[in-house]
Amino acid sequence: MQTIKILYQITMTVLMMIGSVNLSNAQVPMLKLNNGLEMPQFGLGTYQMSNEDCKQACLTAFRDGYRHVDCAHAYRNERGLGEAVRESGVPREELWITSKLWPSEYGEGKTLKAIDEMLLRLQMDYIDLLYVHQPIGDYVGAWKDMEKAVAAGKVRTLGISNFDLTDEGFHAIVDSMKIKPAILQIECHPYAQRKDVREKVKPYNIAIECWFPLGHGDKNLLSDTTISKIGSAHGKTVAQTIIRWHIQEGFSVIPGATNPDYIKENISVFDFALSDDEMATMRSLNQEKRLFNMTLEQLENFAKGRTLED
Repeated sequence: MQTIKILYQITMTVLMMIGSVNLSNAQVPMLKLNNGLEMPQFGLGTYQMSNEDCKQACLTAFRDGYRHVDCAHAYRNERGLGEAVRESGVPREELWITSKLWPSEYGEGKTLKAIDEMLLRLQMDYIDLLYVHQPIGDYVGAWKDMEKAVAAGKVRTLGISNFDLTDEGFHAIVDSMKIKPAILQIECHPYAQRKDVREKVKPYNIAIECWFPLGHGDKNLLSDTTISKIGSAHGKTVAQTIIRWHIQEGFSVIPGATNPDYIKENISVFDFALSDDEMATMRSLNQEKRLFNMTLEQLENFAKGRTLED
């Protein structure tokens, strides 16, 4: 066994030296979704990035082995992502590209047009994962058009984002539509582990994808002494330890970063594992403490004032 391990290490080292394989990318696990497709469990979030920042962050991420990027029309950076994909040299079929429709784009007929416009901004023939971004407006009408887009080959997978805010909205999609959501994207991190939502989606085999996985830079979370102690035992940072916890919990995790050092740091989590005791300690940190809190009424008012680019 030791001989096999040594031979494997030598082989991988040689391949990396000649540029035939990116070890980080090779080790990113895949999540099997309820529609039969597989999605890289780890990716790059692009919230609050400009088009240019998004482009440069994606180019850096692709070089470091990322193959999954999450964006949204409301982020106003789809063009930057599309440019990065075209310039990266990475074959499109190796990438998992996600975007989201804003409530102003919801409605039968209206949503199909919005999807075509999204593809033009991205300069792509299809989107791997498309979300309804918020549970307000005519999301049922939007979903019906999204199903048509799947049938037309323009979208591969459908998901719901922030639908933890409303049972009515969740069940309107999950129980009534032809295509079931494959993924629910929500805020989730060690201080808000969202146990009730995780139980809610289990019967439907819906995967959880986590935004704010590092608490959006929350100082208390990123300086947590318990997490720091666990990380130190593995020679890892607090951020890396948190990302590893997400991976082992079975979540999809999409930390955002524009700094090349952080982009590389965040994906360097597949060379260690947390023990059962360490996972139990991480779970004990749960306070169900959300860092982003907005009521449906506040969300509706915010959405009405959000102007999107063409």
